[in-house]
Amino acid sequence: MKKSNAFSRVGKLTLVVLLLIIIFTPFTIVNAGERGVLMQFGKVQRVLGEGIHPIIPLVNTVKKLSVRVQKQDISTQASSKDLQDVFTNVALNWHIIPEEADIVFQQIGAETEVVDRIINPAVEEVLKAVMAKYTAEEIITKRSEVKSGVDKLLTARITNYHLAIDDVSLVHIHFSKRFNEAVEAKQIAEQQAKQTSFLAQKATKEAEVKVNLAKGEAEAQRLLRENLTPEILLKQAIDKWNGDLPVVFGNDSAKLLDLRELFIGRSK
Repeated sequence: MKKSNAFSRVGKLTLVVLLLIIIFTPFTIVNAGERGVLMQFGKVQRVLGEGIHPIIPLVNTVKKLSVRVQKQDISTQASSKDLQDVFTNVALNWHIIPEEADIVFQQIGAETEVVDRIINPAVEEVLKAVMAKYTAEEIITKRSEVKSGVDKLLTARITNYHLAIDDVSLVHIHFSKRFNEAVEAKQIAEQQAKQTSFLAQKATKEAEVKVNLAKGEAEAQRLLRENLTPEILLKQAIDKWNGDLPVVFGNDSAKLLDLRELFIGRSK
């Protein structure tokens, strides 16, 4: 009986000790979209996933990093192949690779340091390298090709730092005011040249039409003169005759006009 009571007291004491350990043992909570970097006396140990993690006071510390997709807006200036100033507004979506958050923190630091030391310089360098391959006109007409080049180079560069690129958007590309004015003047000149060419072509076509009409009319007159015989004239007159015989009045007396004598006589 005494042994049973002793065991009961030991069990209760053990339970109390466990409760005290649970209550007073420090722990850390890693929220959704985060990773914790566990350190022991300042030395990086491993990555902590989402959830509750016990730590040893004075021995362990935890640094939390966001692994969510983050957006960074960057404005850069570069030079084109034909030495024109190119101003680009870039929207970059990126995130820390969750399994490598400890390496990122160990080599680079927190998110702000990642942006300042890695993201911004990488975007500026890549854009300068890509824009230098194209003329200002090609940057506009081959925008998809330019973006593809930026995506490829930037992804390769960022991956080396245990980061991932989700999307790169060239939001706005513009040039200097002087270049824009030159482009506008060129477009106006091209439009005027096209208008002048159109008017010249129109005048040429109209002249050709008039010449062809004159030639056709002359040819018609020639054919008419060659083929208009007395017999044809007589037939046309008969076809149009309404049945009334024409009468010619002279000094002697009125007489009927013989159409045959009129046309055939004249031909003789």
